[in-house]
Amino acid sequence: MANSTIHPDQMYIEGLAENNSAIIQSIYKKFVPKVVSYIRNNSGDENQAQDVVQEIMMLMFNQAKAKTLQLTCPFDAYFFLLCKRKWLNELKKTGNKGVTINEEVASINESASLLVEQAEAFDEKQQLFDAMFQKLGDKCQELLKLSFTMKSMEEVAEKLHVTYGYVRKKKSLCIGQLTQWIRESKNFKSLKNN
Repeated sequence: MANSTIHPDQMYIEGLAENNSAIIQSIYKKFVPKVVSYIRNNSGDENQAQDVVQEIMMLMFNQAKAKTLQLTCPFDAYFFLLCKRKWLNELKKTGNKGVTINEEVASINESASLLVEQAEAFDEKQQLFDAMFQKLGDKCQELLKLSFTMKSMEEVAEKLHVTYGYVRKKKSLCIGQLTQWIRESKNFKSLKNN
């Protein structure tokens, strides 16, 4: 990518990661009306537009928390393109043929397109992880959730009232099972290349 400089609008991504209500309100005030208007002009309604916005906000929040999103274009271009593609995919799923595509709403730059592709790949990987995580037993899920949030395995062992050695071995087995299921999934090979 020729221009890989972090855009000043990165502040929106950082605000999302911090769950900063002022930044989130600013996003809703500045950028959401354009998305709502686009969806309403393209076979959608207000509720569908809000659903798309919510899903994209969650995706960006997850990316921001994972620190995988470095904005190299204006936030507006990135956000709008993500929402637009999400909406067009929804229309494809429902087989809606009466779509009017209004392209002049936002100029699509190369940087925004690349970021959107990365976001979509991130989302697919997250969905695969979540689906496989749900297949784990309750004990494995609890252990892994605690190990993701607590500072040390000693704390996890104390919380679960088991030994440190047991927690380490059980965590290793749970991660092994999770990894195996992810690798065996149909989507893994295509996602691995993203």
